[in-house]
Amino acid sequence: MSGPFVLATMGRRGLLNPGPPHRIVQQFAALGKWGYGLAGELRQAAARSPSRVAVIDDAGASLTYGELLDRSSRLAGALPISAGDRVGVLCRNSAAMITVLIAATSVGADPVLINTGLSAAQLSSVIDDQGLKVVVHDAEFAGLLSGFVGSIAMDRTADMIAAVPPVKLSPPARPGRTIVLTSGTTGMPKGAQRPTPGGFSPLCSIIDRIPLRAGARVMIAAPLFHTWGFAGLQIALALRATVVLRRRFEPATALSFMRENACTALIAVPVMLQSLMELPPELPLPALEIAAVSGSALPGGLATRFMDRYGDVLYNLYGSTEASWASIATPADLRAAPGTAGRPPHGTAVAVLDESGMPVPPGQTGRLFVGNEMLFEGYTNGSARELRDGMLATGDLGHVDQFGRVYVDGREDDMIVSGGENVFPSEVEGLLADLPQVLECAVIGVPDDEYGQRLAAYVVLRESTALEPDAIRTYVRENRARFCVPRDIVFLASLPRNATGKVLKRELPE
Repeated sequence: MSGPFVLATMGRRGLLNPGPPHRIVQQFAALGKWGYGLAGELRQAAARSPSRVAVIDDAGASLTYGELLDRSSRLAGALPISAGDRVGVLCRNSAAMITVLIAATSVGADPVLINTGLSAAQLSSVIDDQGLKVVVHDAEFAGLLSGFVGSIAMDRTADMIAAVPPVKLSPPARPGRTIVLTSGTTGMPKGAQRPTPGGFSPLCSIIDRIPLRAGARVMIAAPLFHTWGFAGLQIALALRATVVLRRRFEPATALSFMRENACTALIAVPVMLQSLMELPPELPLPALEIAAVSGSALPGGLATRFMDRYGDVLYNLYGSTEASWASIATPADLRAAPGTAGRPPHGTAVAVLDESGMPVPPGQTGRLFVGNEMLFEGYTNGSARELRDGMLATGDLGHVDQFGRVYVDGREDDMIVSGGENVFPSEVEGLLADLPQVLECAVIGVPDDEYGQRLAAYVVLRESTALEPDAIRTYVRENRARFCVPRDIVFLASLPRNATGKVLKRELPE
C-alpha cells in the first residue's frame, strides 16, 4: 500500500497530531521493537498517552494505558505460559479479558479466542484440537472446565498480578499469534490463524472508510472473541482510544452506558442494532458519530430505519474470520442502496467469478473472492480455503453493480434449486424483515418430493401483532418470483442464535 495514502489517512484521523517529542520517539520505538500486534499497540499507546483512560467496563474497572501495560506485564510473568503455548480465553467483554490477551502475546504465546456460547462437547474439542495449555475463564464457565487441569479462573489473575512486582518485558523471539475460532454454526469450530499487521496499512484501510479518530471513546459491544470485536480492539489500541465494555449486551442498559461514558462510536453486530431499534424512540440517545457493524447481513430495511433515528452514522463491513474484510458500506452507500455491502477499501480487491474461475459481468451472481494483506494463514488443523490468483474464496455468492458496490446474495451452501430455479433464502429473509409485524425471521431450504427443494420460513412476530401464513405467501408472491414463495411458515417465539447473534439454522425445528 502506498505511503502517501497511509500518511494522509493517519493525518486525517489525528494520528499525526503534534505531541511531546520524547513521547513520540518512545511511541515509534515501541512499535519498532514489539510490532503491530496487541502487545506492540498497547506499548505505543502507553508511551504516547500513558494517562489516557484505555478501558472502562461495567465491573467498575477504569484503567489508563500506563496501568493496563503494568497489569498485563505483571500477569505475563505470572501465568504458567511461554512462547509458543496456546492459551484459551473464555471470557465476556471486560478489562480483565484485554489484560489476559495482551499478557499472552507479550510472552509470545498464542491466545485462542473461545466463543462463550460453546457447549461442553465443543469446548472439550477445542481444548484438544488446539492443544491448549491453559484456559483463562470467567467464573460462570468453571463448570465446563472442571476436568481440565489448565483451568485458571479470572479472579485468580487479580491475585497473580498483585503478587508480581512491576516488570519491564523484552519482546519475545517469537511473536504471539491470535487464533480466532470459526462460528461453528455448521459443525465444530475451527481455529483460524490471524496474521499480525506489518505496519499501518491495514489500520488505514479501515479508518479511511470508517472515520474513527485518535482518542475516540468507543463502545465495543461485539464480543471480543468475535473477529469484528477483536478487530475493534486492535483499531482502538492503535488509535489510543478509550474502550468501553459491558459483559452482556442489554439494549436499554447499553444505551445508557454509552451516554454515561460519552461514547462517540459503537462497534456491534447487526442483531444488536435490531434490539436497539426495539427500544422506545423517545429514550435519550448517545451522541454517536459512528455505528460500525459486521458479522452478518443487515436484515431488510434496518439500515435506513437505524439512520432515520440515529443519523447517518452507520457503516457496514463485510468480511469473515478468514478474509478479514472485503468491502465497507458508508452511510451514503446505505442510503443509495440499503442492501449493499459497500465497496472494497484501499488495498483490497473483490472478484465475482463463475464456476470455471472467470469473471462475470456486473449484476450477474457468482462466487465472491477477496484479496488483501490480512488474509488468514490457514486453519490450525492444516486445512485451507480455496485460492485463485492470490484471492480467497469467501464461501459467499454475490454480485457487483454498475457503481462497483458489492452485494452478498447468500452462502454457497445455502442456495437451493427449486424446480430448476436457483433460489437464495437470504433474499426472502430480507423481504420478510420489512413486514411491520415481523421482528426477525430465517428462511431455509427443505427437501421436496416434486421440486427437489422448497423454502421454509421461520417467523418471529412483534408483540401484540398477528400475521397469517397466507398473508406472508401473498406478500412474497407479489414482490418476488413464484419459486421464492415459502410453502412452509413456522411461527416461533425466538430464533436460535449463537453468542455473536448468528442464527443457528441447524437448530430450527423440522
